[in-house]
Amino acid sequence: PGGGGGGVALVHAPELAARVGRYEESLRDAGLTTERITVPSGEAAKSSAVVDMLWERLGRMRMGRDGCVVAVGGGATTDLAGFAAATWLRGVPVVQVPTTLLAMVDAAVGGKTGIDTAAGKNLVGAFHSPSAVVCDVAALETLPVEELRAGLGEVVKCGLIADPVILDRVMADPAEAIRWDSPVLAELVARSVAVKAAVVGKDLAETGLREILNYGHTYAHAVETATGYHWRHGEAVAVGCVFAAEVAHRMKRLGSDALALHRQAFTAAGLPVSFPEGAGRFEELLKIMRSDKKVRAGAIRMVVLDGIGLPARGVTPDLAVLREAHEAVTGAGPGDEA
Repeated sequence: PGGGGGGVALVHAPELAARVGRYEESLRDAGLTTERITVPSGEAAKSSAVVDMLWERLGRMRMGRDGCVVAVGGGATTDLAGFAAATWLRGVPVVQVPTTLLAMVDAAVGGKTGIDTAAGKNLVGAFHSPSAVVCDVAALETLPVEELRAGLGEVVKCGLIADPVILDRVMADPAEAIRWDSPVLAELVARSVAVKAAVVGKDLAETGLREILNYGHTYAHAVETATGYHWRHGEAVAVGCVFAAEVAHRMKRLGSDALALHRQAFTAAGLPVSFPEGAGRFEELLKIMRSDKKVRAGAIRMVVLDGIGLPARGVTPDLAVLREAHEAVTGAGPGDEA
């Protein structure tokens, strides 16, 4: 409509121009006004300068509350566009169209949006639930296989905290799990999204239950930071879950079979289950873990499992246990079977 109001802003990274062009044609055929807004690829999109540009473009479009932002891309794009939608007119609808496996099962679902600042990653953001999440597995056709494999880190995590069928599927046919057009992968996406949506549906603002989705993330975040983000998120999560399982096992909460299953499932998915370059760096990793958003009063609070599909929140292991678990995943001391 000429008088502003409605309209659809399609926010996407440059490499998705062709796909977004097809979406735009369909929207226009349906009689909608569209505007395409290209943002930088990857994490570079998540800056205040890019948000400024988005606000300016939404203003030029005269987008009203009857408008809609559609984000097409990986997690950085969906985080950024979701934040712009959350803040424009105090909230316009956003439809997330994730194009990576990681975004499909993690970033695009759950309403966490945000950008990075000098103070750190994702410290500025808003909870803004998408009106819809559209997972088109055909978008995974061009995704490099190592990105697809890394996305399985969050998939296996969902299996460990809530849906053991996921673990069965990955271990029964690992090759099918990383073929973009396989029914196995489609089922893994559907099951992972169902796990996340069920949890988020009960706790949008992360006051309680939602913390279980952070399983493996305490150590994973330390791995990412300590390696300057050279590790992919899903790879770090795999090691982080094994670390959490080692912690729970040492606290006599998790049996040795369940601990072994962590290594078997991630190994089947082709993901790392150890962090050799972390050897001798416990103090450094501990310091990073203490700066985490989830820390309360300086104590490291973790999600651990009391069994497969039985997560427990707010567990504070003592230093000796954390150190032993670290040594088990870095190969720096006793107790490393790998």
